[in-house]
Amino acid sequence: MKQKLFLILSIIVFLAVLVFVLYARFLGMDQITNTNTNIPVVKNDPGIHVITPTQDEVIASPLKITGIVNGNGWIGFEGQVGTVKLFDEKNNELGMAILTAKGEWMQAKIDFETTLWFDYSGEGSGKLVFYNENPSGELERNKTLTLLIKLIKSSSEKIIVRAYFNNNQMDANISCTKVFSVNREILKTTAVARVALEELLKGPTVSEQHAGFSTSLNKGIKIQSLVIENGVAKVDFNEELGKGVAGSCKVQAIRAQITETLKQFSTIKSVVISINSATEDILQP
Repeated sequence: MKQKLFLILSIIVFLAVLVFVLYARFLGMDQITNTNTNIPVVKNDPGIHVITPTQDEVIASPLKITGIVNGNGWIGFEGQVGTVKLFDEKNNELGMAILTAKGEWMQAKIDFETTLWFDYSGEGSGKLVFYNENPSGELERNKTLTLLIKLIKSSSEKIIVRAYFNNNQMDANISCTKVFSVNREILKTTAVARVALEELLKGPTVSEQHAGFSTSLNKGIKIQSLVIENGVAKVDFNEELGKGVAGSCKVQAIRAQITETLKQFSTIKSVVISINSATEDILQP
């Protein structure tokens, strides 16, 4: 009797599973929702999706890489989700970078980003190979993804420029025109003065702020043009430079930050600042 009952129950379970599978196929269910995370898990999902660059894209240094991991062996661990290596057509390694999690890494779906610097002397093909984060060390848990790309001449050579900020900890008198430099490492470029200004507009980093550095420049300021002729740097900004500027001290501080950042270069002796091409009646206290 018990054997017959067990057989009947087994048949019922089998039929129920069969009906569910057939019904799922009938509806075209190629996705199953993870009820814990509400994230679609696609059948044969690689677990990593590279947003930039794309397959066969032409890349140069520095290369910004972004994407998403969402399981299947691709996880976050201590703020990172893996590494990426760049190889040329002869399988020579050109560079490596850590895939850094953007925001919280202890979740099923994680956005990541990184910047990869490399040198390449000509034009050719190559590949980016992504490696998962595997804290277990077990070989069977290793995962990779390969993305084919095209390479052009690139250099990872960097130089140091200075950006000038206010710092009341260094300036006991809290004078308006006294500014102090911080070093910024940038990719070597012929437009070094413009890049130095762009570093200035980024403002002080968190660590620099802790050291007392601050800026008098508004957020959202854009460089519209920069021309250097006969030792004079003429730089034109958008209207954000003059918004909300009040008080002669702040005006002097703004001018000092821009002027000193540009005058670090021997080819620049003086600086003319404009807003939307206007030099008069700007940066008024």
